[in-house]
Amino acid sequence: MNKKASLRINAAAYLFLLPALIILLLFTYYPMLLSVYDSFFLKDNLRPQGVFVGIENYSYIFQDEVFLKVMKNNLIFAIGTVPTSMALAIFLAIKLNKSTRLNSWMRTAFFYPTVIPLIVVANIWLFIYQPDYGLFSRFFHTIAVPQIPWLTNIDWVMPAMILMTVWKEAGFFMIFYLAGLQNIPTHIYESAQMEGASGWYVFRRLTFPLLMPTSLFVLIIAITGSVKTVDHIFVMTGGGPNNASNLILYYIYQNRFSFGDIGLAATMSVVLIAILLLISAFNFFVLDRRIHYR
Repeated sequence: MNKKASLRINAAAYLFLLPALIILLLFTYYPMLLSVYDSFFLKDNLRPQGVFVGIENYSYIFQDEVFLKVMKNNLIFAIGTVPTSMALAIFLAIKLNKSTRLNSWMRTAFFYPTVIPLIVVANIWLFIYQPDYGLFSRFFHTIAVPQIPWLTNIDWVMPAMILMTVWKEAGFFMIFYLAGLQNIPTHIYESAQMEGASGWYVFRRLTFPLLMPTSLFVLIIAITGSVKTVDHIFVMTGGGPNNASNLILYYIYQNRFSFGDIGLAATMSVVLIAILLLISAFNFFVLDRRIHYR
């Protein structure tokens, strides 16, 4: 292939990529750079032009008790949802890996919560957690357990949000692990069976290590998803009680649209982006080097 033909093919390829690149620039990189710019200004509805304050916004948010509490909440939420969802997804994928009619129905049943809109999921679980006639309340009433105020008690609201998120996310992650299991050669398991290896040994020494590339991918998705929760909080708790269920993205939303503080919302967005970039860098440059793809 001569140079002119190669240049023509490359130009055509970039031309096809141009619409996606424009969308990426307009809706990802431009808002990101605008947030960085706005984070250096005292900017709200009364001062739309903004007053330059340098890094004062950054100093303020790290002294803000609500922001620190929200960050702690998000850490607890991530610790509660990410490993639990992944472990449950691996368990379901292994149990439903064989192609049978029953397993096909079970896969559909576990994946179904993923396709339900988030607002609908929030309303379903709002009914489940209802203290008077909710599903959990009626169940605990039958076994003589005192009523639990799931969404109005500081100690119970975060576990309630974690349980709902695990229910929704585990089936989604299960699909990735099913795809990973399909790529593992069957002769490996046949050899292990001939050697008399136990099921736990096979999982620990064969299945789990061979699923590590899939686990890394799922881990990144799960961590990113744990800081993107807004719909559930908006419908179910509004961040309460006393910010016990408030997470970082919802707090950014409150500052921008409820309180009208553009500068602080932008500052928190930059901090969130920086944290996600650090986590992604750790995953790709540290964890990825420890994973064997072959």
